Amino acid sequence: MTSAVEERAVEERLRRGELGAFLRSRRARITPEQVGLPLGGRRRTPGLRREEVAQLAGVGVTWYTWLEQGRDINASEQVLGAISRTLRLDPHEHSHLFTLAGAPEPPAASECNAITPSMRRMMTQLEPFPVAVRNARCDLLGYNRGYTWLMGDVDAIPFEDRNTLVQCLLNPDWRGRMLDWDQNVPRVVASFRAAMAEHVAEPSWKALVKRLRAESPLFEQLWNRHDVNPDPIRTKCYDHPEVGLLKFNFTYLYFGRRSEITVSTYTPADEQTAEKLPLLFD
Repeated sequence: MTSAVEERAVEERLRRGELGAFLRSRRARITPEQVGLPLGGRRRTPGLRREEVAQLAGVGVTWYTWLEQGRDINASEQVLGAISRTLRLDPHEHSHLFTLAGAPEPPAASECNAITPSMRRMMTQLEPFPVAVRNARCDLLGYNRGYTWLMGDVDAIPFEDRNTLVQCLLNPDWRGRMLDWDQNVPRVVASFRAAMAEHVAEPSWKALVKRLRAESPLFEQLWNRHDVNPDPIRTKCYDHPEVGLLKFNFTYLYFGRRSEITVSTYTPADEQTAEKLPLLFD
């Protein structure tokens, strides 16, 4: 019969193993160019090397290697924060890192490590065009004033609800603004299911699915279809409370070859929409 001590030991080994797998997956999606390192020669594996992560985070190579190998070592909150910044984790990934490391719940991040200063400048420069930055889980990681004008006061939405899938399905105001909501929501859910194949073990993904299945009958219906469609939506129509009909074409920019962070730009699909946008900002 297994004792409580033995069960805790097994749980600890599993947690450390999950931590190592999580770090390796996030290291693999970042290229040397993204963090200012020379590309160098051929690489056996994609992404950064362990020694490069250790160097950028200011920790020892051996220590970081042990962390990825799931060895029984402790990591301080400061070190975990440095690793999070190096791997450019979004707020949900940042919290997941601390949980897997057995560290106290970190304070809410004031800025998203996944968004670089150059991305923030680009969002500002593209105003009045709406721009939104999302991860594969549909979390809104960043947006400009054009986006808040189009969709309402995004800043007023609680952080845990700042997710486009949540808002599309559970926020009547968002649904009222999206004229092609009925046609696009099935595609959004199918795209989300396709993306989840890479994240089936992550608590934040499972919690989001559980919540949406409980609170949205439509999501439950669509989820049970098991449709998968990784192709993004290219055009959308909106009913803005101040200026009426707006039509936008979408352009998706991926931050790196293996990144799941997308910058979505909304450009006018017709002259009528273009004529209304200059009214946004002086």
